[in-house]
Amino acid sequence: MRLPIVAVLLCCSAVSVVSINPPQSASAQAAPTGKPLLSPPAKANVTLPDATITIDYSAPSMRGRTIFGGLVPYDEVWRTGANPATTIKTTGNLQIGDLNVPAGPYTLYSLPSASGWKLIVNKQTGQWGTVYDKARDLGRVQMSTGSTAAPVETMVIDFEKTTGNSTELHVKWANVDASVQVTAVK
Repeated sequence: MRLPIVAVLLCCSAVSVVSINPPQSASAQAAPTGKPLLSPPAKANVTLPDATITIDYSAPSMRGRTIFGGLVPYDEVWRTGANPATTIKTTGNLQIGDLNVPAGPYTLYSLPSASGWKLIVNKQTGQWGTVYDKARDLGRVQMSTGSTAAPVETMVIDFEKTTGNSTELHVKWANVDASVQVTAVK
């Protein structure tokens, strides 16, 4: 009789320990204890005279895989990274391509295809990267696409050609460099 009572007590103790832990955010869930992240957190920043822009993302690696048209299927919305959704925060109003983006936080998704890319700016924030609600799109803009000089093993989001209130947002991974003009507007 002692064995079933001990088992019940241990079970109840384990349940009570689990139940006192607060829910974790999407980013906290992405970091398993003691193991290196396969897609570590990364950040891109740029400061323009009328806005500071910060992009937080997780940077996946190729690891011998075919990326676009393989791991990332063509003509399907992609989280533009890995793990939690990629976020962009701006302190000022922006024009991304031909899309007006008011100051604030947003989520960035992409729509890669064999013939070109679109950048999606979405008003929903704080979600896991695969949670996408098209009804929350602020808008979609065409991106310029080109090839990188050499394969990019780990995805990079960065800002280039920054002059005055203008910069270019680049997403580089595998052999693709997709970019769009970003301008801070008053």
